[in-house]
Amino acid sequence: MIYNTLGKSNLKVSRLGFGTMRLPTKANNADIDEAEASKMLTYGIENGINIIDTAYPYHSVGLDGDGNSEKFLGSFLSENGLRDEIILQTKSPSWLMEKHSDFEHYLDIQLSKLQTDYIDVYLLHSMTVPDWNRVNSLDVLDFLDDCLASGKIRHVGFSSHIEVDYLIEILDEYPKWEVVMTQMNYLDEYYQSGVMGLEYLKQINVGSMIMEPLRGGRLVQNIPDKVQKLWDMAETKRTPVEWALQYLWNRDDVDCVFSGMTSFEQVRQNIEIASRQDIISENDQELIREVARTYRTFLGNRCTRCGYCMPCPHGVDIINCLTEYNIAHMMQNPKASAMQYFSLIDEDARAENCVDCGECIPFCTQTLNIPEELEKVYEYFGDEFDHF
Repeated sequence: MIYNTLGKSNLKVSRLGFGTMRLPTKANNADIDEAEASKMLTYGIENGINIIDTAYPYHSVGLDGDGNSEKFLGSFLSENGLRDEIILQTKSPSWLMEKHSDFEHYLDIQLSKLQTDYIDVYLLHSMTVPDWNRVNSLDVLDFLDDCLASGKIRHVGFSSHIEVDYLIEILDEYPKWEVVMTQMNYLDEYYQSGVMGLEYLKQINVGSMIMEPLRGGRLVQNIPDKVQKLWDMAETKRTPVEWALQYLWNRDDVDCVFSGMTSFEQVRQNIEIASRQDIISENDQELIREVARTYRTFLGNRCTRCGYCMPCPHGVDIINCLTEYNIAHMMQNPKASAMQYFSLIDEDARAENCVDCGECIPFCTQTLNIPEELEKVYEYFGDEFDHF
């Protein structure tokens, strides 16, 4: 295994982290196959993975309930005497915070679930602009100060689903941020904070963690013929998984990549890839860019996110509805963006709230019939999250 220094935290982390959002399950998403998951984690730790990521809602029936991932992980680490052997990372359920005391209330619940008295890395979960404004108004930074002083938390950060300007704004608010987790893969260079965010994190020496390196597995499943023909032209032959992971590890501004692995074979394969150096040639880097361009030809519409259609008089988040639809359509599977659509866009701002007033149509630089496109979004995703 290859290890990197996680920014100014100075933690030495395996460049492959174990994400526990997609552990193997039985009857439903909350029903973790504990025997198989234990086998996977044991192999991962024995073969060099030293950082594990979880969160309050992971492996709940819905998107933001009290999940079983932390409970399972706490039991696994305790029963196997592994707590002090790994860097344990979890996330505060920021959307549940209504008053300042809620921060400590939920942290204590998480400590109990994880059967530990400290968290190595504690992230504010899934920061969007409204979420940040709310927790900041509740003095979340005072809470983090107190937890760092008491030792309940050793390093702090946040996971981000925001544009780069807002990312920088949050980072500038608090000098004690040490870690940020952002979404990144070769299709998402300009999605949310993207490459500019990673470059800024490196500049200020804040550790960078990557989520969704395989876009929920969509970059390695059902590869379109046009894309496979491009991969077949590469100077060095690689599997789709190798292309996706090595693309990230070839960047000097990526410290750790988390993979939400669902099978033992995925753990074995990812560790094998993470344990060897593989420098991608200039020609093959251009090939990756061509693959990304090819995927974009599968977009559902021509929305360029110019923003002239906003604000909608009825509160629909037109830009992000069309963005998540386009990403999912590009990957030819609604699961590629369903979680972002339902968790990052408020219920009253989703596509089904369009009343077809038509006020946005004259402002679209791509001459889209926006109400018709929003109807397609609604038909594609539905009105509730059932995409586990």
